[in-house]
Amino acid sequence: MHSTEDIWIKYHSQLLSFIRKRVDDMTAAEDILQDIFVRIHSRIDTLERSSKLESWLYQITRNSIIDFYRSHRPTEELPEWLTQPRASTDEAIRRELSSCLIPMIQQLPEKYHHAVQLSEIEGKTQKEIAAQENMSLSGTKSRVQRGRAMLKKMLHDCCKFEVNSMNQVVDYDKKDGDCKHC
Repeated sequence: MHSTEDIWIKYHSQLLSFIRKRVDDMTAAEDILQDIFVRIHSRIDTLERSSKLESWLYQITRNSIIDFYRSHRPTEELPEWLTQPRASTDEAIRRELSSCLIPMIQQLPEKYHHAVQLSEIEGKTQKEIAAQENMSLSGTKSRVQRGRAMLKKMLHDCCKFEVNSMNQVVDYDKKDGDCKHC
């Protein structure tokens, strides 16, 4: 086997030239070469056949150049039109929307009102609601889903929502000054 020092003496100028043809910055090229020899030194025992040394060295070099470009990929600011608004964490907006939900839930037909109240306000699972109400799980799921759909329609009748790509509300405006639901 070859020692790292022998490899350095024989191949260092060839590898540096190979790197310089692909990397314009001389300092970066020298840094890449140093990293390559660290890799060679730590992995020389994995080389099974000495006859494959040169192709092994160039493979490590090509991989190191690829790693260099991946880590130095330029980053650019996204154009303003492409950025997504973030979900609002403004407590006033949350309070306003929350204050509308309870009156809306109370306006639902009784069977949906009760299912949504237990699920969304009291935080019970649909399985717990089914056991408590002595209903099938699928029947409970249907009631909760239908109640949610009715709530969604009521909210959209009252307000216009702006949502981001993750379907989070980032802003809203009331459609009418006098919403019939809240």
